[in-house]
Amino acid sequence: MPTLFAHGIEAGLPSGFEGRIFKRQGSGVEVANAVAQFSTFALPDDVGDFGGGAVTSMGNDDIFAVLFEYGPDSVGTRLFAHQGLPRTLNVDDFKPYVLRRGLTGQSGTQWFFTESGRPFTLYAVLGSHARRSILVPRINRLLAGLTVEPAAVGTPAGAPWN
Repeated sequence: MPTLFAHGIEAGLPSGFEGRIFKRQGSGVEVANAVAQFSTFALPDDVGDFGGGAVTSMGNDDIFAVLFEYGPDSVGTRLFAHQGLPRTLNVDDFKPYVLRRGLTGQSGTQWFFTESGRPFTLYAVLGSHARRSILVPRINRLLAGLTVEPAAVGTPAGAPWN
């Protein structure tokens, strides 16, 4: 199983998945935080953080998932109150209306949480809502292989894992 590690996020990729972990360039006062993208199809280079430019090319058996880190000022807020990365999703967690851009036949889910003192959202898209009973166990295998480490000690707030 190939493993990716960057910015305090480690991902053991199950068979059929590819991924990347990176930070976008911050501009001005905006701080760049970690973004981890995973898919069962080739990701174009110019994909938006939440799959813009990629999800339109998904097939019925494809999965796209992103783990997006927010700034440290989000820790302790109500939105990020849930502790721990979701490890097991259910077919009922996926809805066609959760998608950031509604595409016929697809469905998605989104979870806000804090893991290792770091605030994240998990956003996942299935290529086919009708095939979610087959696709959800595959995304659960991906989630089982994700690890988030605490922000490095002495790292400025908002810039963990430079």
